[in-house]
Amino acid sequence: MTTLAAGIMLFLIMDPLGNIPIFLSLLKDVPPRRRRRVMVRELLIALGVLLGFLIGGQGLLNLLQLKSDSISIAGGIVLFLIGIRMVFPPADGGGIFGKSGGGEPFIVPMAIPGVAGPSAMAALLLLTNTQPGRTADWAIALIGAWLATAVILLCSTYLFRWLGESMLTALERVMGMLLIALSVQMFLGGVAAYLHLRL
Repeated sequence: MTTLAAGIMLFLIMDPLGNIPIFLSLLKDVPPRRRRRVMVRELLIALGVLLGFLIGGQGLLNLLQLKSDSISIAGGIVLFLIGIRMVFPPADGGGIFGKSGGGEPFIVPMAIPGVAGPSAMAALLLLTNTQPGRTADWAIALIGAWLATAVILLCSTYLFRWLGESMLTALERVMGMLLIALSVQMFLGGVAAYLHLRL
């Protein structure tokens, strides 16, 4: 996988457009002057968690004695489920990571699992395990995807006002379809590697 493809995949997984309405609802009780500061704090926490996972992911795999085939298959399944929830959101309106609580959010649910969700962690584990010598490339892809996500989320008020909820929902579902396609390819790659087949 190229660095650009990895960055696009991570951007789709972070799903900033789909998170805009949820993030705005989480921040509705926060004073307007603090909203941007809270969002920047949560985004930085998410980046730190993902970078830690990227750097320590290979060690975790070695500790658990997991093979790349199983990580690829499991990552494909997780991404498929996330994509399905993006295309067909739950009826309770809680979005990808459930209903929001009251008060000022801290780490949960904006940073984790809003931006740094289990699917992003699984993708980073997959990248570091399949091509461990390219950690710098994966870090560039992660930071690029995070920057794009941060810009979109920091402009969430204007985007929500400009695009409207229906357009954001449509964009989220398109991103979900792309993520489902990526997840199927990842799953088939893991199965093919396990069975020593060529796709």
